[in-house]
Amino acid sequence: MLDINLIQSTSSWPFVEVRKLLKDRGELIKKKNKITFQTGYGPSGLPHIGTFGEVARTTMMINALNHIQKIDHELITFSDDMDGLRKVPDNVPNGEVLKKNLGKPLTSIPDPFKKYNSFGEHNNEMLREFLKKFNFKFIFKSSTENYRKGVFNNSLSRVLEKYEEIMNIILPTLREERRKTYCPFLPICPKTGVVLEIPLLSMDKKSGKIIFDNKGEKLEVDILNGNCKLQWKVDWAMRWFTFDVDFEMYGKDLTESAILSSKICRILGKHPPNGFAYELFLDEKGEKISKSKGNGISIEQWLRYASPESLAMYMYPNPKRAKKLYSEVVPKTVDEYLSYVEKYPTQEKKEQLLNPVWHVHNGNPPKEKIVMPFSMLLNLVGSSNAKNKDILWKFINRFHKEIKPKDHKILDGLTNYAINYFKDKVEPKKNFKKPSVDEKKALEKLINKLKEIEKSLSPEEIQTLVYTVGKENGYQKNLRDWFKLIYQVIFGEENGPRMGFFISFFGLKETIELISNKIK
Repeated sequence: MLDINLIQSTSSWPFVEVRKLLKDRGELIKKKNKITFQTGYGPSGLPHIGTFGEVARTTMMINALNHIQKIDHELITFSDDMDGLRKVPDNVPNGEVLKKNLGKPLTSIPDPFKKYNSFGEHNNEMLREFLKKFNFKFIFKSSTENYRKGVFNNSLSRVLEKYEEIMNIILPTLREERRKTYCPFLPICPKTGVVLEIPLLSMDKKSGKIIFDNKGEKLEVDILNGNCKLQWKVDWAMRWFTFDVDFEMYGKDLTESAILSSKICRILGKHPPNGFAYELFLDEKGEKISKSKGNGISIEQWLRYASPESLAMYMYPNPKRAKKLYSEVVPKTVDEYLSYVEKYPTQEKKEQLLNPVWHVHNGNPPKEKIVMPFSMLLNLVGSSNAKNKDILWKFINRFHKEIKPKDHKILDGLTNYAINYFKDKVEPKKNFKKPSVDEKKALEKLINKLKEIEKSLSPEEIQTLVYTVGKENGYQKNLRDWFKLIYQVIFGEENGPRMGFFISFFGLKETIELISNKIK
């Protein structure tokens, strides 16, 4: 347990939110001696990093809670897999299979990947698999299962009982046309299996049966046991009511929905959970990331290019600020993660609680000397033409003869990530500059200078030498252009590593050969 004064004073947001939760719901929590957290997932497309963000951030809060108070708790990950499929996602194969089944619950549609019994089950399994990789502790709940097995039956009866009060809350928020046909209950058509959004004709609260107008035909439906599902905002409230949820975070775009669902939850008879509205993730163009569009970066892509810890680290800072999420973000995030790992041992306890790696590793971040940034490793992959980690380690050991993969697990993991990222994202975009006559002469002067120096020179001394060559060969007024030239010729990019460090690392002889080959 952490020092109580430290816990009360830290501005680290997971601790702030837990303190608020315990204060706001103190009596309710004391009464049931348990705290229930919930996250939601709409499996209409492949699992999304935004979903992971909810689970990761909620888990950070649970970790903070464990340092504040020992109390029984659970994290429910709920899948809305009974929702009707509205459109075919862009990033799914065999789209014609989905097109034929539009409107049906996701768990009633064949799996276009041909791996599971349904499209909903496929996406649910992908989510579960992914969350398990991070060792998240969660209870998975399926909307379809809970409706069909009768878990929601009492709550559905309660919704029917409070029908008029609920309608009085919802109707003022709808357009006039929508008001005429709106009903909180959505029947599953017994003939087509489609989730129907049709007007109510009459109801019998005692029997729990509703008669709908299905295009001029009367359709009588029992609301229990999966014959009906609820409209989204009522469904959300009903879920809070059923599971006695204490906390749920959601995207900022759902703020109004959360307010409405909270009112409905109160009507049903329970205090709504504490909420936390986080800002949305944006793609490279600044557009909202969408599961159906598949824009931004996928879970699988991130884990091909970087560690799970780096993804968790991305989720911690400033959750109420919009963040761009695309592949070029990955190297920057990895380097930030490495920087925070390096800083952690030297920080005061108060600073450590504000360090993202405390929350990524639940107060126990790895103790490893950081040898080099990820950006340097990427350049080393390109320069050495390394196709596997063994080749890359040979170059690493030129400068750091004493280090071994088994003692540097973070760095060892980064080697594979760097090779993957370079191959997929860096190499295709490389644009090597062919130097002009004057530029070539300047680079030849650099080669000659490198030939003259001792191998024992430090990276900083080599860096100074590179500066000097630039100043003496026409770049005294703008050394930035000098280094830009070097990067464009050697790496095919406008930016690159500190050259002194790179040359020390890559080797004098190898750097001379590299530059010579590029200016031929």
